[in-house]
Amino acid sequence: MTTSSAHDRPILVTGAAGSIGAIGRTLTAMLLANGHKVRALVRREDERSEDLQRLGAEVVQGDLTDLTAMHRAIEGCARLYFGMSVSEAYLEATVNTAAVARHHGVEAFVNMSQMTVTQMGITETTNSPQHKLHWLAEQALAWSGLPVVTMRPTVFLEGFFLRLAAAGVRDGDELALPLGRGRTSPISAVDVARAVSVILDDPRPHIGHVYNLTGYESADLDHYARVFSEALGRPIHYRNVPLAGWVDGLRQAGVPMHLVNHLTAMADLHAQGRYDRMTDDLITLTGKAPTSMFDFVKLHAAEFTRSNATA
Repeated sequence: MTTSSAHDRPILVTGAAGSIGAIGRTLTAMLLANGHKVRALVRREDERSEDLQRLGAEVVQGDLTDLTAMHRAIEGCARLYFGMSVSEAYLEATVNTAAVARHHGVEAFVNMSQMTVTQMGITETTNSPQHKLHWLAEQALAWSGLPVVTMRPTVFLEGFFLRLAAAGVRDGDELALPLGRGRTSPISAVDVARAVSVILDDPRPHIGHVYNLTGYESADLDHYARVFSEALGRPIHYRNVPLAGWVDGLRQAGVPMHLVNHLTAMADLHAQGRYDRMTDDLITLTGKAPTSMFDFVKLHAAEFTRSNATA
């Protein structure tokens, strides 16, 4: 049951103006649709923040690492969702937000982490500096005494399979990724947002829990290439590209080195089979099955298909 405070006081959503695959933006719309007041934190005011205002959100501009901005964002909020893109400032942003949240006595702090953290510990990390920051952030939140709920999704469909693979599928009919022969269980950011919205609607049963969220199935990239073929109606093949050349391409595209290093580690972990995970946590939380790769590709078919003008 939803408590009255959920509707009387706003829920803070960080990263609310994100782009493709951004949980915060989708979550904001879901919470508003469920009758909640939402305070949406954005880094800058632009067309995306204007869209949030049109949806009915209270938009606040500020940086997660700025103490004054976070007081302005959190004061008066009952609950908050903390999510941040890959950044060297991730740990600072988490602790800064947590300190202010504790000061204002929030009743729920939903933290977006990563499933890789499940396999990490005090003596084991990965080659990704971002993974270590996530692990450290989880430790700090555990020490904080805050009412934390931790979400650990696997890789997002919108990440590797849309942002990083769409051009290859569209222009070359190939799923060109350096993921080896490992199996992986990618999940849609929309599904993750739906799970977070369920928790923020009534967080009390979830406080202190960790949810590991996986997708519809765990399979290798040859399988997913066949799914692409079926969804798009044309042959799509998986090409396991050399990691070094793929990384060079990211650098030439101007991708920040911190993100390059993170993606490199993720690709290596995929090849090792470290993303071959399946849980029932998503369906337990939402009552709905995860979005399948087939449905995801159909939804974004235009981005995987050359237009008549360029064909």
